[in-house]
Amino acid sequence: MSGLPERVAEGPPVYTVRDVLRGVNALLEERVGGLWVAGELSDLRRPSSGHLYFRLKGDGGQLRAVLFRGSARGLAFEPEDGLEVLAYGEVVVYEPRGDLQLIVRRLEPRGRGALQLAFEQLRRRLEAEGLFDPARKRRLPPLPGRIGIVTSASGAALRDVIEVTGRRFPATPLLIAPTRVQGPGAEDEVAAALDALGERGGVDVILLVRGGGSIEDLQPFNTETVARAVVRAPVPVVSGVGHEVDVTIADLAADVRAPTPSAAAELALPDRAALGAALARDARRLAQAAAGLLERLRLRLERQRQALRAHAPTARLEAQRARFQAAVRTLERAAAARLAAGRSALGAVTGRLDALSPLAVLARGYGLVRRARDGVIVRRADQVAPGDPLAIRVAEAEVEATVASTRPLPKP
Repeated sequence: MSGLPERVAEGPPVYTVRDVLRGVNALLEERVGGLWVAGELSDLRRPSSGHLYFRLKGDGGQLRAVLFRGSARGLAFEPEDGLEVLAYGEVVVYEPRGDLQLIVRRLEPRGRGALQLAFEQLRRRLEAEGLFDPARKRRLPPLPGRIGIVTSASGAALRDVIEVTGRRFPATPLLIAPTRVQGPGAEDEVAAALDALGERGGVDVILLVRGGGSIEDLQPFNTETVARAVVRAPVPVVSGVGHEVDVTIADLAADVRAPTPSAAAELALPDRAALGAALARDARRLAQAAAGLLERLRLRLERQRQALRAHAPTARLEAQRARFQAAVRTLERAAAARLAAGRSALGAVTGRLDALSPLAVLARGYGLVRRARDGVIVRRADQVAPGDPLAIRVAEAEVEATVASTRPLPKP
């Protein structure tokens, strides 16, 4: 016999486990109903079914919870372990395991809005991918040939852009890709408009603009869909979404962020008046630079001409001719001097020769005596004898004589 008490007839009713669990569920539904539970997400799982399973922890306890696929699709943020949340739903007992759990109908971040949290989560993820890297950003063209605009066709943002572009550079054509800019599904339309402009081509820059609004109104511009469409655009994108204080994911992904739609138009186009003034200033500078360059080239050409003249064959020939003429003059002077010196020396020699010449002696009355037979000059009396014929040369004639006799002269 076992130690368990036997059931007494007509005693307390006995319930099955299922009856007890169903009774508890009915009691919870009747007495508790829907309620908000605050806690920290833990043990978060995402199976292929699309449901989210997790625990809510807090104050030393924990509660199992499930968020079914239909409700999970509507979340504006990404649940993650450690996140403080507020969960609204019904507390039930999961009969197969007898566990108490919360069937969550709504899930919100605790202490901050779901959209703000979704923004921060998406920003961190895309930033880690490099979508916001400044090195990826493209420079705007200085003067676009055509501007594409992605915005609402009836919004104030489009009117602002048209007014600014008409004032700054009215000749620039605009190509508008109209789209919804708020409401469910607007992010897909915005991305499609960006892709359409990129595929069509013919634009040099795209303005992605809309006016201000609440964070809910700007939500399409805080989506991954629009951010990736901005990045894959083939031309630079200027984002001007909301007011100056509004910063969206599209702003961070764009090549250039403008605080307002009007500012986006100003960034995309130069001011015609300022550009004209700059062109006039550059033209003056160019003219001055050209004049200076021409003057430097003129001076350089003149120096080269002078150098050519100095080294030209005619110049060299002229220089040689001048040197030759100078040499001739020098030679003539030297020859004249040599001739004069020669004449002077010749005169002196002639004088000396004249002084020593027998003719000069003859001219003074002397005569040159020679024996006629042999022409020997008679210097002594013993060289002739009486009767010898003589030839006596005087200054201007020759005299023939015969020796009559010879007699010695007395000594002085």
